[in-house]
Amino acid sequence: MPSSTGDHVSPVPVAPAGLSHRAHRFVEVEGLRVHQPDIRRHRDVWIEHGIPAAEIDRATAFQDRWGGIALPPAPFYEGGPRILSADCPEGPPAEGWSFPAGDCRVSMAYGFMIGPDGAFGIDAYRWTPLHASTEGWVESLALAAHARRWAKTITRVTGRAVEALDLGGFEPVPEVQGVTDAWWRGEDTLIAVYRGEAVGLNAPQCLEAHVYGGLDEWGLHGG
Repeated sequence: MPSSTGDHVSPVPVAPAGLSHRAHRFVEVEGLRVHQPDIRRHRDVWIEHGIPAAEIDRATAFQDRWGGIALPPAPFYEGGPRILSADCPEGPPAEGWSFPAGDCRVSMAYGFMIGPDGAFGIDAYRWTPLHASTEGWVESLALAAHARRWAKTITRVTGRAVEALDLGGFEPVPEVQGVTDAWWRGEDTLIAVYRGEAVGLNAPQCLEAHVYGGLDEWGLHGG
C-alpha cells in the first residue's frame, strides 16, 4: 500500500489482500486513492487523553490498509463514506472502543464506524454493525455495482414489504459477511437487504431491499 507519511500517493488504489476477484477489480478500476494525514502524529496526545495504545494501533492498522481509498457511492446509506479514513478512537470503554471509518458524503444522523470487534457499521441511535469487517462492506459495494450492470430488472422494496420477501431457495452470499445487512443469491436473482438504518435509528420504515432479477451465471457470481 502507498505510504501515508506525506509521500506522493498514486491516484490508482492497490486493493488490500483478501478480497474476492470481483471486489479486487472494483477497488482498482472504480476507486481512487487520495492522500490522508498520518494519524500516528496524534498518538502521544491521544494516549494523554486516556485512549489505550492498543486502540490507537487498531485505528492505525485500518488507516494503513484502507486509508485514502474513495469508492463509488453505495446504493444505500446516502452513498456511504466519502473516503475510508480512521480517526480518534471513541469510548465509552465499558462498551468497547470504536473509531470512525470515514466521513459521510452528506449530513446524516449517524456516522460510519469500526466497532470493537472490527465490524463495519453505523453509530446512530445505537451502534449497528452492518458487516463483520470492512472487507464485507467493500464486497457489498462491488456486488451491487456488478448486479446493477448485469440485471435485467431492478426492484426497490421498502418497509414491511421487505419482511414479506420470499427467500426460500436463496442462500446468503458469504463474502459480504452480513450482520444487519445481507445479500442473498437465488437461481437467477440477487437480493440485497439493508436493515441498518431501520435498526440503528429505530425506524422500521427505513428498511429497504434491492432485488436484481434476470441474472445469468456470470451475473450471479462474476468472480
